[in-house]
Amino acid sequence: MAYLIDIPTFSDDRGNLTVIEKIIPFEIKRVFYIYGVDDSVRGGHRHHKTIQAAFCIRGSCIVSNHDGREEQDFLLDTPSKGLIIEPQDWHTMHHFTSDAIFMVLASETFSAADYIREAYP
Repeated sequence: MAYLIDIPTFSDDRGNLTVIEKIIPFEIKRVFYIYGVDDSVRGGHRHHKTIQAAFCIRGSCIVSNHDGREEQDFLLDTPSKGLIIEPQDWHTMHHFTSDAIFMVLASETFSAADYIREAYP
């Protein structure tokens, strides 16, 4: 099942510095981000192999997750909070704020064969 992680953030009068280092439980092979989303639902899949770490580095969105046994919604609303999404986790992203920037770190490079688009019953 997907789970939240806290990302170390250092704050002072100059602003905030959030560091993604030694906290992601896999080697990062792909980085992508989604922004300018209207009221669409994104995602709608799970994977054979890929593990992901998802962050809303600006604005907010909801990630709905189903691992075949349990369903859960996660609100990502701060850049210092991330969501680890396991391969078996069917996930969708929705309710993006107009300023949302949703960034994903992935354990694998893109392969269409890694995607499972059928939802759990």
